[in-house]
Amino acid sequence: MQATSEGDVEVGEASVHWARRGSGPALVFLHGFPLSGRTWDGVIDHLADRFTCYAPDVVGFGQSRSRLDADHSSQGQARLLQRALAALGVGSYALVGNDSGGWIARELALLDRERVTHLVLTNTEIPGHRPPWIPMYQLGARLPGFGRIVQALLGLRAFRRSPMGFRGCFHDLDHLDGEFHRKFVEPLLASSDRIAGAMTFLRSMDFRRIDEFRALHRELAMPVLFVWGRDDPFFPEARGRQMAEQFPNVAGFHSVPQAKLFFYEEYPQLLAGRIVEFAG
Repeated sequence: MQATSEGDVEVGEASVHWARRGSGPALVFLHGFPLSGRTWDGVIDHLADRFTCYAPDVVGFGQSRSRLDADHSSQGQARLLQRALAALGVGSYALVGNDSGGWIARELALLDRERVTHLVLTNTEIPGHRPPWIPMYQLGARLPGFGRIVQALLGLRAFRRSPMGFRGCFHDLDHLDGEFHRKFVEPLLASSDRIAGAMTFLRSMDFRRIDEFRALHRELAMPVLFVWGRDDPFFPEARGRQMAEQFPNVAGFHSVPQAKLFFYEEYPQLLAGRIVEFAG
């Protein structure tokens, strides 16, 4: 297995943490809520012999931080990532996004459209649609002490397996008790700073902006591939297919059975194979 290099890029008031592995054309992965770039480890295992894979932490998660609330918004995230990738010497690149990382990927593709060669979207935000529970969490994030409540709930296995937790993320819920728990839940349980970052992210991601993408999608002229977990309760496949019609250059829409929001964690080789067919 090829070694991973990692570090931090200072961009204005923000510090963007990145990890890089492999060799070949650049491939950038953006993760969703409340994960970090490490969620892509399994997919990158199957791609590092073909691509130079970059997996930054979105600001507010992992090791990326900013003192500015505006840097946590979808557009602010894209501006930071554009500058961070330029600082790392990345020229043209293909872009992969899941969940809110797919929203930020579209912002970045708009901003950096001359350099983004391909766009891969997996289960992600849809104009006119609000995923269950997230609006409630966004309201709660504005209340003092809500982060501590979420932190306490995350410590309960029953909550993590509930619809308000990660039930809609995995077909096999036992996946929650292994590497996923160690990589993503334990850091949130152990760090008040990480919980605070997640709350700022929730407050800053404005769903009125995603509604604007009904029109903005038409401006994304690069080839776009959709790979969608069929049983996702947050972003239903039927709505995802309707959204795909808004893009001018769709290369395909692939449905993954027995799969939900974070299907690539359970089936990393499947997504890697689709990426190779599309961008390799």
